[in-house]
This record gives sequence, C-alpha cells and structure tokens, in this order.
Amino acid sequence: MTQAVSKPVVAVFGATGHTGRFVVAELLRRNMTPVAIARNAQVLEGTDFGSPEVIRRHASVDDAASLDKAFEGAQAVINCAGPFADTARAVAEAALRAKAHYVDVCAEQGAAKNTLDMFNEAARKAGVVVVPSVAFYGGLADLLASAALGDWDAADTIEIMIGLDSWHPTRGTRITVDRKAVGNLVVSGGKLVPGEQPQQKQWDFGEPLGDQTLVEVPFSEPILISRHIRANEVRNYLSQIAVQDVLNSTTPTPKAVDDQGRSSQRFVIDVVVTRDDEQRGVSVYGHDIYAASAPLVCEAVTRLLRGEFAAGGTYTPGEIFDARDFLVSVDLGYSATENHSDVMA
Repeated sequence: MTQAVSKPVVAVFGATGHTGRFVVAELLRRNMTPVAIARNAQVLEGTDFGSPEVIRRHASVDDAASLDKAFEGAQAVINCAGPFADTARAVAEAALRAKAHYVDVCAEQGAAKNTLDMFNEAARKAGVVVVPSVAFYGGLADLLASAALGDWDAADTIEIMIGLDSWHPTRGTRITVDRKAVGNLVVSGGKLVPGEQPQQKQWDFGEPLGDQTLVEVPFSEPILISRHIRANEVRNYLSQIAVQDVLNSTTPTPKAVDDQGRSSQRFVIDVVVTRDDEQRGVSVYGHDIYAASAPLVCEAVTRLLRGEFAAGGTYTPGEIFDARDFLVSVDLGYSATENHSDVMA
C-alpha cells in the first residue's frame, strides 16, 4: 500500500489583499495547501478563494500569540501585507519561532534592508531562510541582474528599465506611496547613498510599449543588488506615465479583465549590465505587476521547500537562487542577449 504524501503547507499573511489572492491561487495551482491569514476576520470569511482546501485563520501583527497560532503547521510563510514597515518584523519573527521559511513581496527599501540585517543570525540558528522582496519590484530585477552578470564577478553599471503602460495602485501601494516609505537610496561610486536629483532616460521597449520617458525611482532593487553584486552604479528607472498614475489620487484600483483576475496592464523589464566595453541584457514581459509577483514568490517557496539552499540565513533572491533557472521556471518571457546595442544615454 502506497503511503499518501502530504502537501506542503504555506501560510499567506495578507491573503485577502489584491496580491495575496493571486498568491493563494498560485499555491493551489502548485498543489500546496494555503493557510489564508488576514487581519480582518469578517473579510477573511467572506473571501472566495475558489477552493475548500484553503485554511482560514485570523491574526494580527499586534498579537504575537495570534501569529504563532496562525503559522502552526506551516513550512513557509509568505507576507503579502503592506506597508511592510508595519508588518515585516512581526511576521518574520513569528515565522522563525515556527521554524518556517519567510518570504515577502516588499518594495520598500527600509523594510527590505532591516529584514536582511536583522534576521540573519536567528534564521541561521533555526535552519530556515528569510528572503524579502520576492516580487515584481525588487526581487525580479535582482534575479535579472544576477542572470545578466553571469560569469562576471563585477559590473561597472547595472541599469534597470521598468516599462509599464499604466499603474493602477492597490490600497496597500497607495498607503506606501503616501507615506513616502519606498526610500531614495541608489548605488553610486560602489556604495549605497541617498539619491540626488532623479535622472530621466529615454528607452525603447519595442512593441507594445514602444519608446518611453523613464524617471529614476529606486525601489528595493539597490538594497538587494548591492548586497551580493559589486557594481559602481545601479540605476532603477520607471515609466513616467506609471509614476504619474500612482501619484494621482484619482487613479482607480486594478480592474480584472481575465479569468485569472489580472488587469490589462502590460509591463516589460529590460536590465543592461556593462563592464568595460561589453554589455549584457536580459528581459521579461507580461501582464499585471501584482499578478506577476505570485509565481515569483511561490517559486521561491517551492525551491526552499525542496531544500535548494546551503544554509539558513537571510538572502536576496538573486543571491540564493540560480537566477537564470529561476527566471526560466516562471512564465514571464525571459530572454537574454550579449553585447546589447540599444543602450541610450
């Protein structure tokens, strides 16, 4: 008689939020058992996750005991509840108490840096891994930069061009932006320093986004990349139209246009790494930046639960995972080129 193999159990804090629902759906698709955790018990009970297999538990970052109870039996915890300045520390601490891996979808520089700096020793002792910013903003560019770097041990410049045709922010994004909690650190002269006047750049993403004006907006990318890649300059650019959308208080929240709940928003990320007179470029593309975070964070959990790490501790996505293999595994149209010829000053 064959013994049944139990499914991995993964807790999702902030499961009723916009990104959280995508993450729960992705875990179900990967044959894992999600534990949907939310701060609002009424909203939690009223949320349709599309499967009776989803376990529902109520918890709050203000109540450590509720987090401990919510994470019982989980092998990993995914934090989708922003702003992460409010949630990351409490949720990560509870995950470590449960001896569960912790990953989040944070784009905030301060929260990402604090998570990396604060939990390395505790995670190492617990034999688990803590990886912040496994998301569209932050971790995706870290993986792309790592893949582009390849066998190089350092780079002169890393340029990240994020092209969007629109940005309809979620409530959590709106709160983070209103608080100015994203951060302004850039890598210049090989060091993390406060950014000065944001630079602008023209970049042709090709169809369907075309030529766009980009504005320098550093999310958690400089924090992640500078931790494990030596580069003199790291520059992070975002479509000006997206910046205008997110700063406009009348811009609506995302509206679903397909059966997966994705919006019509389209994106392209081009990353160009330069060393001396050589350049390497990598790209991804897709629909809906929030939906795109789900396969990223769930792929990270899948690999951690398979034991694809050498030791416990805190890591960035590009630091702990095989970046190219990871990017090929998620459906984001990954491609790579060498001696990229479209770099524009």
